[in-house]
Amino acid sequence: MNTITTPDGTEIFFKDWGSGQPIVFSHGWPLSADDWDTQMLYFLRHGYRVIAHDRRGHGRSAQTGTGHDMDHYADDLAALTAHLDLRDAIHVGHSTGGGEVVRYLARHDEARVAKAALISAVPPLMVQTEANPGGQPKKVFDDLQAQLAANRSEFYRALASGPFYGFNRPGVQSSDAIIENWWRQGMMGGAKAHYDGIVAFSQTDFTEDLKQITVPVLVMHGDDDQIVPYADSAPLSAPLLRNGMLKTYPGFPHGMPTTQAETINADLLAFLRS
Repeated sequence: MNTITTPDGTEIFFKDWGSGQPIVFSHGWPLSADDWDTQMLYFLRHGYRVIAHDRRGHGRSAQTGTGHDMDHYADDLAALTAHLDLRDAIHVGHSTGGGEVVRYLARHDEARVAKAALISAVPPLMVQTEANPGGQPKKVFDDLQAQLAANRSEFYRALASGPFYGFNRPGVQSSDAIIENWWRQGMMGGAKAHYDGIVAFSQTDFTEDLKQITVPVLVMHGDDDQIVPYADSAPLSAPLLRNGMLKTYPGFPHGMPTTQAETINADLLAFLRS
């Protein structure tokens, strides 16, 4: 397997296919690089080099008990890009992966980066605070941790079969294969990483990070996202970016890179070529 060892000794698994301009994909919680298979095959066919890693504690990466925070996620991504000596790279992050990309761009030199895309991403801040009154109460995320600790397998099955892909909406046809693949990826990872990751994706404030980013960024979000609610995410993130563009998808769910892959892939390709 392709792996790197980060400065703190954590082994990170990654995929690296093809040649050409590199696209680096950062996955959502609690999934793995496998969640990007459709995008990786699509962009590989269009002449790009495609790279995706399993976040620490997720998928095939080491199930370390520490470092499950956005700074470590960003540093691990920086270690991967340095190891592969990527130049003129495009970074694409979904959900928690969007937060990872934003923190990476703000925390590390943008010299290696050409563009970025944030899909159904958690910035600027998910939890409700005085400065973020439209966020979700902290109890929502405390309850997620409680459900994970009580029965992770059952909790993941419920998320995948309901709000993640919008399969709980009237008239939306569910897919057992998609649900099983989501559950498979989640259960490959470590419970401790996923438990801590809920705090990382919900309580990290990316406001100042977004303001520092200078490369072009496409912010893509469905307005029926039940995981990262639209009103308190993408429309607030895009104006904070110096070179941001918001694209809203009516009726699309959180997991739109999977359920609406044809649309998302085509729009991403157009952005990369622009």
